[in-house]
Amino acid sequence: MSKPRVVKDFEKINEDVLAQIKLEYPYGFDKKLITFKNQKGKLISALPFETEDYYYLIRMTRNEAQQIIEEDEDYGEDGLLTEEAKERLEDEIDE
Repeated sequence: MSKPRVVKDFEKINEDVLAQIKLEYPYGFDKKLITFKNQKGKLISALPFETEDYYYLIRMTRNEAQQIIEEDEDYGEDGLLTEEAKERLEDEIDE
């Protein structure tokens, strides 16, 4: 049985899923984007992410992906998830 596919904008992802994404992609996500055609035939780029219940395609361009990492305090200046953020996010998910 396949999982439901959910296509969402990054800004609309809930905090729990966002924490999981950061742990899955500690090196950022601009190089992990895929492209697909939407229902109207328009080419869309998105970050694939799978949870226990859903397969997400999180819409973003490569530039948006880079900007998200630059502006997110959980990622250091090197674009990597900080150790402190990793530990905090793991604790949040375990709760």
